[in-house]
Amino acid sequence: MELQARFRDKYKLNFTLLSDPDFQAIEPYGARRLKHFMGKTALGIVRSTTLIGPDGKVRHIWESAPSKGHAAEVLEVLKSLAR
Repeated sequence: MELQARFRDKYKLNFTLLSDPDFQAIEPYGARRLKHFMGKTALGIVRSTTLIGPDGKVRHIWESAPSKGHAAEVLEVLKSLAR
């Protein structure tokens, strides 16, 4: 939790960051999967995004969420849903 607080303070975020060390929040969304790297397979967290509406329903899923350009893509989907 200290790491989240330092990150929040460093980037002046105005919301609480959550931690999920037991994977209870990410498991239902399939964000913990088998990953392959350098010939080895291991269970790991996949960078993905699930957009959940105010009603609690899943509105959009990005199975892959590359760091470059992804925020803009999510914003476009948010704008289209707001119309």
